[in-house]
Amino acid sequence: MSDTRRRVKVYTLNEDRQWDDRGTGHVSSTFVERLRGISLLVRAESDGKFPVSIFNNPLSLFQDTLIVWSEADNYDLALSFQEKAGCDEIWERICQVQGRDPALDITQDPIDESEEERFEEIPETSHLVELPPCEQGRLEEIADLVTSVLSSPIRREKLALALMTEGYIKKLLGLFRVCEEVDNREGLHHLYEIVRGVLFLNKAALFEVMFSDDCIMDVVGCLEYDPALVQPKRHREFLTKTAKFKEVIPITDSELRQKIHQTYRVQYIQDIILPTPSVFEENFLSTLTSFIFFNKVEIVSMLQEDEKFLTEVFAQLTDDATEDSKRRELVNFVKEFCAFSQTLQPQNRDAFFKTLANLGILPALEIVMGMDDLQVRAAATDIFSYLVEFSPSMVREFVMQEPQQTDDDVLLINVVIKQMICDSDPELGGAVQLMGLLRTLIDPENMLASTNKTEKTEFLSFFYKYCMHVLTAPLLANTALDKNSKDLQEGSTKVNPVCPDNFQTAQLLALILELLTFCVEHHTYHIKTYIMNKDLLRRVLVLMNSKHTFLALCALRFMRRIIGLKDEYYNRYIIKGNLFEPVINALLDNGTRYNLLNSAIIELFEFIKVEDIKSLIAHIVDNFYKALESIEYVQTFKGLKGRYEQEKDRQSQRLNSSFLNCRYRRDARSLDEDEELWFNDDDDDDDGEAVEKRMGDDFSDSYGKYMEAKKGKLYSLTTALVGLVDYPDDEDEEEDDEEEDQSPRKRPRLSS
Repeated sequence: MSDTRRRVKVYTLNEDRQWDDRGTGHVSSTFVERLRGISLLVRAESDGKFPVSIFNNPLSLFQDTLIVWSEADNYDLALSFQEKAGCDEIWERICQVQGRDPALDITQDPIDESEEERFEEIPETSHLVELPPCEQGRLEEIADLVTSVLSSPIRREKLALALMTEGYIKKLLGLFRVCEEVDNREGLHHLYEIVRGVLFLNKAALFEVMFSDDCIMDVVGCLEYDPALVQPKRHREFLTKTAKFKEVIPITDSELRQKIHQTYRVQYIQDIILPTPSVFEENFLSTLTSFIFFNKVEIVSMLQEDEKFLTEVFAQLTDDATEDSKRRELVNFVKEFCAFSQTLQPQNRDAFFKTLANLGILPALEIVMGMDDLQVRAAATDIFSYLVEFSPSMVREFVMQEPQQTDDDVLLINVVIKQMICDSDPELGGAVQLMGLLRTLIDPENMLASTNKTEKTEFLSFFYKYCMHVLTAPLLANTALDKNSKDLQEGSTKVNPVCPDNFQTAQLLALILELLTFCVEHHTYHIKTYIMNKDLLRRVLVLMNSKHTFLALCALRFMRRIIGLKDEYYNRYIIKGNLFEPVINALLDNGTRYNLLNSAIIELFEFIKVEDIKSLIAHIVDNFYKALESIEYVQTFKGLKGRYEQEKDRQSQRLNSSFLNCRYRRDARSLDEDEELWFNDDDDDDDGEAVEKRMGDDFSDSYGKYMEAKKGKLYSLTTALVGLVDYPDDEDEEEDDEEEDQSPRKRPRLSS
């Protein structure tokens, strides 16, 4: 028989001890006669399916709407009821079947005969349920009892029940105060073992008692007296005097304030006071983790519902009259608020961030991220990362809706870029974080396609118009060409001595190049236009001269991504600008050293050879082969020369074939048409070669001369061919007219 179904959420505890939302459904309870236990069936709202759970392990009632239990080792489950009445109904049903008191927050499975026989060999089993009197002289006995049960799940359950039914916890904490007054160190050491063992019982019902307002500080006090320490720790002094609770905006809800205090102190117990659990103890505190988790969920929900409170927070955060110290507290509060939101389930987290967006979180960040206070900027960056991680589209939409100012520096993305550029950390930790956020924002992969097909086009156009010049400003400033040099020629890459040798500057430029390389891979048209207009690759290749090899590699990687696209527009740009020169100079300067720079440059030329990029091969062989032919430890450059020679042979064969096809043509215009077709033809019918023909004027002089030489040879051979044709004179034509009706027209013949 099953009862009325109640709406619940199902949670499972993952390997990181975090609760995952498995979905929403309706639960019904059934008594299974064969198993002599209660079964809960949850039917999911989405597809109507969900596994059936048979409860052969104890359950815990948590915060009036949660039932938590363990299905197996390392597999905990929880049901979160939408209504308390539904939770109470199911809980009473479980207790009724198991013969337990519904007033208790924990159930105990009946122990079958085989289990009883298994524990008969354990001496003094009765001590598991009959606790010794709570007296100073019995503390050692109590400590031994508590520590002895931790290895047995069933004995832990029995001890937890005994502690709850007799109100034993409060008696122990009262005894702690007595021992501390008389400085009974031995008793205090035993109390440490007792309280630590009770925590390891991993029972929510016990935590509710131990972490209540009138007990938690005594629990912390017991945990100060670790027998392994010469002197006790002063955790209570820290929690009461050093750690101050700051209400940036007064919290009028006493329940909310109490929940915040409790969560902080329990988190302190878990993270600071309790030692790191051993391999055998790692599951003992899973319920403590759950206790903190659900507390945070409740705090966020209560704050989110208080719109007056949050409105006041953002009003003061953006008010120019707010003092710096006050603003620092407000930003830290919002940061912690966002951190707590990570405990929410996806749908609740969506509502949370939408609430923040409606309250003006992004305009507020635009103000505080530009402030001089390092702590404020760091906290604002963390808040911004939460928003970008949640919804890049929300941030992009806000940015594009900002009123266009004459000064682009006020735009949010430009503020972020400036923070990245101006990071004072020698290791550029903040800059690395901001660079990752920028990459997320400009990544087309997370731009909406179904609901807003224009987001990619509109945002990238906006970014390249208003933001890209801010991003590349340090790069352009540190790679200025030395225009005053007498040796400076067109296509030269000589550089001003200010080429970055400072390590921090080199790191920054490496980050910028990493972002630009990402743009080359994902943005195609926009970045191509920007590179061409700014002659950006030439400026980047200046960094091949840097003494920092990692920066030279970043510059080379940028060029490698461009060549990897096999785009003829890029290829002509490289050829016309003679942009292989700094790369080959770096290879020659590296000498015989076998290092990463050497391998990366060789790989670049190997790619060109393998992919048979004809225009680049011709340019490299024509202009640089003499400098490279001595490199014989790899066959790359000989292979390039071989490709080049093969291409010349194919061109000659095509030339001869074209002449043979034209030898019977009488009309000179027909020959001209065949010549034009030959010039427009392409060995491999490659679109890139067609583009190369249309824009041949952009090629380098060497490559142009190569093509002109071929045209000249064609013209000479054509003239010779026409001269060999023996056409009839006038008399012959008359004879031909007389015989026209008697014989077919004769073809021209080649003179012998």
